[in-house]
Formats: sequence, structure tokens, C-alpha cells
Amino acid sequence: MAGNRASVQVGGVVAVAVLAAGSWFGWMGWDHEYQTDPVTGVVSGPYEAWQVIGCAVTLLAIFAGAVVAGVRPAFVSIALTLAFTAAWTYTAAAEDATGLYGAGAVLLLLGLGLATAVATLVVALIRSRRGAA
Repeated sequence: MAGNRASVQVGGVVAVAVLAAGSWFGWMGWDHEYQTDPVTGVVSGPYEAWQVIGCAVTLLAIFAGAVVAGVRPAFVSIALTLAFTAAWTYTAAAEDATGLYGAGAVLLLLGLGLATAVATLVVALIRSRRGAA
């Protein structure tokens, strides 16, 4: 029985990592084009709001699905954060001549780590309330 639980954790962590990295490449990793507003001349991008929102919803769905499947939320948080950051860093490092991608990688790691830690805390609070009820 303990071996089955361990295999759920390991398999779940691997699946989360693959899906998180895939969400980067699927939603945003392919977009390298900046947009220029013809009226104001303001340049934005390369990502559109719909891409960022879609990616965030996908990551949340990955997180929730893994937790429902029985993977520990802390493991999900770590796997999702590290895999997504690694995928982003792989793309950014290949395109950045300034070396500033390193700062972006640290900021992404911290921001996504904080977001997944909050999600883990929410899961813990929900579980504790259900246990108390």
C-alpha cells in the first residue's frame, strides 16, 4: 500500500512537471512578436492578455487536478514552479543577448513559487475545515 502511495506521488510530480512545462510552450513559448499600436506607437508584447490568462488557468487546473488525484499540494507546488520556470528560462536564455533573462527567471521563480504556496495554503485550509466539520 505504501508503495502505491509513493508511485502516485512520483508519477503525479512527473506529470505536473511535464504539463507545466508544456503549458509554457503551448501558451506563450512560441510567441516572439511584439505589437506596435499604430496610433500611439507604443510597443507591447510579445504576449497577449488572452495567452497569459489561458496559461494561468491551465496552471491552476494542473494544480487542482493533481491535488484531486492525490498528489501532495507541496509536491505539486514545487514541481509546477520549477518546471514552468525551467521551460521559460530555456526559451529566454536562447533569445537574450543581455543576460537579463537570469533576473527574469528569479522573479518568475519567486512569483510563481509564492502563487503556488498560496494555492497550497488554500488547499490546507479547505482540508482542515472539512476535517473540523
